[in-house]
Amino acid sequence: MAMVCLSDFEAYAKKYLPKIAWDFFAAGADDCSTRDENILAYKRIRFRPRMLRDVSMMDIRTKLLGTEISFPVGIAPTGFHQLAWPDGEKSTARAAKAMNTCYIASTYSTCTLEDISAAAPGGLRWFQLYIHRNRAVSQQLVQRAEALGFQGLVLTADLPYTGKRRDDVRNGFRLPPHMKLKNLEGAFEVCKMSLLDPSVTWNDIYWLRSLTHLPIIIKGILTKEDAELAVRHGVQGIIVSNHGGRQLDGGPATIDALVEVAEAVQGRVEVYLDGGIRKGSDVLKALALGAKCVFIGRPALWGLAYKGEEGLQDVLRILQDEFRLSMALAG
Repeated sequence: MAMVCLSDFEAYAKKYLPKIAWDFFAAGADDCSTRDENILAYKRIRFRPRMLRDVSMMDIRTKLLGTEISFPVGIAPTGFHQLAWPDGEKSTARAAKAMNTCYIASTYSTCTLEDISAAAPGGLRWFQLYIHRNRAVSQQLVQRAEALGFQGLVLTADLPYTGKRRDDVRNGFRLPPHMKLKNLEGAFEVCKMSLLDPSVTWNDIYWLRSLTHLPIIIKGILTKEDAELAVRHGVQGIIVSNHGGRQLDGGPATIDALVEVAEAVQGRVEVYLDGGIRKGSDVLKALALGAKCVFIGRPALWGLAYKGEEGLQDVLRILQDEFRLSMALAG
């Protein structure tokens, strides 16, 4: 079957992944209304295309905190890539490097930070952090990431507790015995995810600052009030995100929240977005509304499920081609 668009990869992944893995990746919280709204919101946004603008030459490159990437789509942090492909996050890192874009590696990776680094030396990588009750574990992860050459620290702010994802509850979701949360091995048993610290506040940004020289990007911001607080606490970037609709059901679609966040920030820090990107035209809409770059979560996993790093490169390439075409057609 010819893979023409991202929904072709979604259909493939749904057909061939074990049900428990597919359900885990697809899950939203409660009724999944926010998960679905992330996608539907793009369909309501219309372009105002301009004609007869010379579009024979287009430059789709951009920079993330000063580092150039080939086009404004990176890979969002998602857990457990080995559920999609045996090589897991190593394949993800290789695909990101091959496409010259940014990969945000998750705390909950099924490969170690060391393995991810070694798989794609010199690639642009950020590290996504959850702060655990055992602060020493989080501190050690941050320092490992910095020592390994990760170039940014992404603090996920929207997970004091795990949202209720009904299919995971029904399935009794656990990682298969041969897979491990490699970055936390020996630290504690984390399958229940109950060791996250729900007492984290804005003041903990200062604590993180004291541990690392890496720029801090905060992920999970959906309001102008929190965007203001992020700027005030000295972060370098904001990812407008609702965790793919997996946390609080009934929150806004990220593309809708982007407008107020970008307005509040006024260019003082870089603003990115994840959630609901399925076409190159979605990328263009996000950029038009104030994002510097977008990150894809589930589509990256579908690409892995299809053909590992090659499948993920295919997904990125399709988005890149669609984005370039949308830019040209919109003038």
